[in-house]
Amino acid sequence: MPPRSVSANTQSEVYKTHDRVLCTWSDGSVHVAEIVEDRLKKGVVQGRADNGEKLPVKPEEKDYYVHYIDYNRRLDEWVTYDRIQGRAPDMDEDDSMDTGKRGQKRKQEDSNDGHHDTNDATLAALEKEHEEITKVKNIPRIEFGRWEIDTWYYSPYPDEFSNENLREDKLYLCEFCLRYMKKAKTLERHKRKCDLRHPPGDEIYRYNNLSIFEVDGKDNKLYCQNLCLLAKLFLDHKTLYYDVEPFLFYILTEVDEKGCHVVGYFSKEKNSPEEYNLACILTLPPYQRKGYGKFLISFSYELSKIENKVGSPEKPLSDLGKLSYRSYWTYVILSTLRDYKNNALSLRQLSQITAIKVEDILSTLQALNLIKFWKGQHVIAVSQKVIDEHLLNNKSAERFCNPEAIRWIPKPQPVMKNNKRG
Repeated sequence: MPPRSVSANTQSEVYKTHDRVLCTWSDGSVHVAEIVEDRLKKGVVQGRADNGEKLPVKPEEKDYYVHYIDYNRRLDEWVTYDRIQGRAPDMDEDDSMDTGKRGQKRKQEDSNDGHHDTNDATLAALEKEHEEITKVKNIPRIEFGRWEIDTWYYSPYPDEFSNENLREDKLYLCEFCLRYMKKAKTLERHKRKCDLRHPPGDEIYRYNNLSIFEVDGKDNKLYCQNLCLLAKLFLDHKTLYYDVEPFLFYILTEVDEKGCHVVGYFSKEKNSPEEYNLACILTLPPYQRKGYGKFLISFSYELSKIENKVGSPEKPLSDLGKLSYRSYWTYVILSTLRDYKNNALSLRQLSQITAIKVEDILSTLQALNLIKFWKGQHVIAVSQKVIDEHLLNNKSAERFCNPEAIRWIPKPQPVMKNNKRG
């Protein structure tokens, strides 16, 4: 469907917030979208009548922020009027049923990301407020080292750094200290003065060209706050931007002659009553689909082994998080069963060997249909042939960290007083 041109002889159709329209993607395909917000195009000034009242604005003098129905919010964008092909047709009964199913699926996906909790009215209200605040991306793209990256979601950078105040619709970040700037020339001046070439904190892993630094949120508060602001551009859930002191940050970098370039990170509570060994995890878009997510997951479990603890990621997990963890758990659990093929292992023994919590082992084996409930207890029911078949095409270990390259001693944490849990 070709883009609609605005004719001077016809009256342009007026669109408002919540209208469903047909919108053209960059590849020429047309999709149903909902208008979230509109604004005057840059350079357009709204006139005023003699009495001071604002004059009406032509629809083509506006840009429209749209959400594509049934697609992830990361695809939301500002579009010009000529990309809108008209109002979306009313759905017939079949379409309505189909959309309802997809809507239920999307609602479930959102609940996995922690966006909905029907059992908690207070949380639901907070989530609604959060969704309203973050519905429009405030920074379209960033320049980060040698990368220019399109952002996915809203991040609470100060208002002066939002889209309305960015001359090139782009935010400039120092890839080493993570300071953010509005202008390229400001970044160039900063780079001549910034002497940081790796994350602050202690280097606790180095193998080949990969290095990991442990950064304490209390000791390096500004750096960790900037890291969280950067991460929020690519994470569609609430994160703590300013309360970083209770967390440790494990930052993965690729090392070359110019320094240590941030690839991704995970954070971890210093004292987690639920024994979470990972709070938040991110691989930056240029490095995704290269196994770095599993690398970070494997590293989090190696730290748990050093601490003689079992661990689990903070729940709920996103859909992508579930896939990564399920893949990791599957490989590690089945590899352990293969290595102990002459010994019957209980779930608790498996947990102690792998540092994976019993409930995560149980859910993984249930998903693989490799566990049965017999005489009041769960029994692992799997043959060596089945294990080999599952592991045959699983390449997970190719991106695991090398435990022998870890140089880390857990920091003693203060004992929490008056923190009894019922």
